[in-house]
Amino acid sequence: MRSLGVLAFLLFSFAIVQAENWPQWRGPSLNGVSNEKNLPVKWTAEENVAWKLAMPDLSGSTPIIWRDRIFLNVAEGDDLFLWCVDKTKGEMLWKKPLGGGNVKTRKGNMSSPSPVTDGRNVYVMTGTGILKGFDFNGKELWSRDIQKEYGQFGLMHGYASSPLLFEDSLYVQVLHGMKTDDPSYVMRIDKKNGKTLWKVDRPTNAIRESPDSYTTPALLRYGKTTEIVITGGDCVTGHDPATGKELWRANGLNPENNPMYRIVASPIIFNDIIYAPTRVKPLLALKAGGRGDVTSSHVLWSTVNGPDVPTPVTDGKYFYVVNDRGIMWCFDARTGAEIYGQQRIKTGSYSGSPVLADGKIYVTSEEGVTTVVAAGPKFEVLAENPLNSESCLSSPAISDGQIFIRTAQNLYAIGKK
Repeated sequence: MRSLGVLAFLLFSFAIVQAENWPQWRGPSLNGVSNEKNLPVKWTAEENVAWKLAMPDLSGSTPIIWRDRIFLNVAEGDDLFLWCVDKTKGEMLWKKPLGGGNVKTRKGNMSSPSPVTDGRNVYVMTGTGILKGFDFNGKELWSRDIQKEYGQFGLMHGYASSPLLFEDSLYVQVLHGMKTDDPSYVMRIDKKNGKTLWKVDRPTNAIRESPDSYTTPALLRYGKTTEIVITGGDCVTGHDPATGKELWRANGLNPENNPMYRIVASPIIFNDIIYAPTRVKPLLALKAGGRGDVTSSHVLWSTVNGPDVPTPVTDGKYFYVVNDRGIMWCFDARTGAEIYGQQRIKTGSYSGSPVLADGKIYVTSEEGVTTVVAAGPKFEVLAENPLNSESCLSSPAISDGQIFIRTAQNLYAIGKK
């Protein structure tokens, strides 16, 4: 009996280890990849749904998950809130104000940035420039007003970048230029007290709308080196996390100096390769380790078949792109060789980013249909899952065997726990 008890404990412990959190908008590895298995493949708005919770408005913000809690950046009329939801029951535990001033932009509103969590506290930025920290009981730890301190954001379609959380700090970018002459900048903020540890300008020669970037900083780790990667303003740069100093820069994200080349899709990192999307073409893949101008020396490959809004995803072997019209490409992640191209998934528009898990790629359209595509060298659609034509700008989140999808009308927990 004792041996059976030990076995049950080990199996239970293994299950807990396998259940991942989704602590930032691109998940546990910051690149849209989850290691979870046995995930749902087919569902509707009524079938294979554990619960759904009504939402007051649309948002590009992705649900953030830590164990039994879900955190959401939410717009309610003119006001913005941080919601905390019970992951098991789908019930709100608390909500805290993030200020007023919510306005609608072309697609979204001021709730677009996703929260981040370290498992003890949660941090959230709004499109109005309010940045706050809370503990898991909803107690406000500190508050900042970035626009009041450093000037108005000057992006055409509103601020939408999520903070990057790494160790003891939040890394926040403000890359703009269409509606301001103020310089773009990157800053590091102490997560304990909200104080600025450094703030550095990030210069660019981009013109008109091209300095505007809606991307989220990425984390590059290779050997014993860690860097913060930023895209926008026609280039991709790597920064020292300790000082903010720019270590390297690759130009070439806007070879024709197009004045309307704002960037929406974020950079992604897998091992020692940096993938930098721009406004469709070109997408650059660069090897890590450069210093100074690496435009000519460190580009591994490029393609003119990049995305505009959805951030790509890769497992290190294959690199998957879904564009705004639901056209999909697969490339060799290290060489850029096309594995397949121009394969259409469900007709519609796409703003949410694809997620890779359980040998499958999940991508949700703006019409609320999640297409499940087999990962690997052969294009195969496994399922198309509608949610009553509910509008969706958010990316799926995965945790504990379930898929969480946020529409303008509801937050869905797909699959049984």
